[in-house]
Amino acid sequence: MATTPAVSEDLLAKYEPVIGLEVHVQLLTASKIFCSCSTRFGDPPNTNVCPVCLGLPGALPVLNRKAVEFAALAAMALECRINEVSIFARKNYFYPDLPKGYQISQYDKPLAEFGFIEIDLNGSKKKIGITRLHLEEDAGKSLHEGFPDAAHKTAIDLNRTGVPLAEIVSEPDMRSPEEAYEYLTRLKEIILYTGVSDCNMEEGSLRCDANISVRPRGQKEFGTKTEIKNVNSFRFVKQALEYEIERHIEVLESGGKITQESRLYNAHEGKTYGMRSKEQAHDYRYFPEPDLLPLVVDEKWQAAIRAGLPELPEARRQRMMKDYGITAGDAHTLTLTRALADQFESAARTAKNPKRVANLVQSELLGRLKAQGLELERSPISMAGVTASADLVESGAISGKMLKDFYDLCFERNQDFPAVYEEQGRPEQSRDTSALEKLADELIAANPKQVEQYRAGKKTMIGFFVGQVMKASKGQANPQLVNEVLTKKLEG
Repeated sequence: MATTPAVSEDLLAKYEPVIGLEVHVQLLTASKIFCSCSTRFGDPPNTNVCPVCLGLPGALPVLNRKAVEFAALAAMALECRINEVSIFARKNYFYPDLPKGYQISQYDKPLAEFGFIEIDLNGSKKKIGITRLHLEEDAGKSLHEGFPDAAHKTAIDLNRTGVPLAEIVSEPDMRSPEEAYEYLTRLKEIILYTGVSDCNMEEGSLRCDANISVRPRGQKEFGTKTEIKNVNSFRFVKQALEYEIERHIEVLESGGKITQESRLYNAHEGKTYGMRSKEQAHDYRYFPEPDLLPLVVDEKWQAAIRAGLPELPEARRQRMMKDYGITAGDAHTLTLTRALADQFESAARTAKNPKRVANLVQSELLGRLKAQGLELERSPISMAGVTASADLVESGAISGKMLKDFYDLCFERNQDFPAVYEEQGRPEQSRDTSALEKLADELIAANPKQVEQYRAGKKTMIGFFVGQVMKASKGQANPQLVNEVLTKKLEG
């Protein structure tokens, strides 16, 4: 939890937060946006550089076509309008890891504008506007060793310089840290579905700057905002916003004024700290990039890009609920990643009961994967294996208890379900009616109180008897047959 200033609930209710987010998404191209250097992460420092990304005199940028297509695809997925003509600009500022002394970005004529993301918070839906999505190049990275000791050293790695970014700027439509968290979650989900980025926050593929101000409830004018820079997890974004909201309120209530500035969030302390005064757009001295022509994405090119747009998460959830009869909760879990949704649908199309497949994925497969820290791609049980097991349960060949035992063996041996099932001699549930009747008679005789409750109208007691029979048969009895035998005996 963030360590926040002491502000009462009454004061929190007096003010309304206003939140806007700027998200930088690294596009998954093999080469940089204006040169042919590799974008590969983790290479030795300053090995993926050339005269263009180092900003050496006479070197000229050449735009990466794939970066444009990826950015446009992301913009389409976010319901943005693609501008047929957009302009690259020079954003001038000094920073040690910016070798040119300026960043090639877009300013007043971006690639795309006027999109939105619909969030759902506690059953309440709300559209968060997207002001713009524009292309730009990344800066390098400063590496600090021994900080904050006086003798600390700082080194510069320029491998990241020139890596293509799509910057997605929201409208200031969010009114709570919870809404900001939900917006980021939906944004990441959509971007991952398009395949234009891996959104790996640990490697810097997705970074967020959060703008926050507060105003008395009912006031139309915005308060003075602060910007929280480069927060590297959605949880920390939420915590940083919670801290800043209370800090703003405390300053205003004490008669002070908020300073417009950039701040950094210290996750260990749960606090933000002032970094530098916040620049206005004119401080960057934007002007059109003289070495690049206007970017023209005409209707024909837009149509070709749009043809690659996948079915997006929310639309897919609605269709899967309709096609497979699964619940909204099932659909949400099964579409968290495109890979999981693809694999489930491939299995569901051949399964006897798609809903049973959905239940097994959530109750048996994902739980085991999480417990062992495994991604879906490393699961010993394939989705075809899940389908085979679901079909066996559906036909009554194996019980739920037997299935759990099989899944445990699959994870223990790192083998798929069909292989383990065959190795175990294809065991099937007992359908010996005479043996079940004998068991039922013994349990009914041993539990007169429960029999009396059942015959008095408490029909749910049959679950008690079914459980006892399954336990006595070590899971080998057929549950449907057990129900039939017990009902006949108890009713008699």
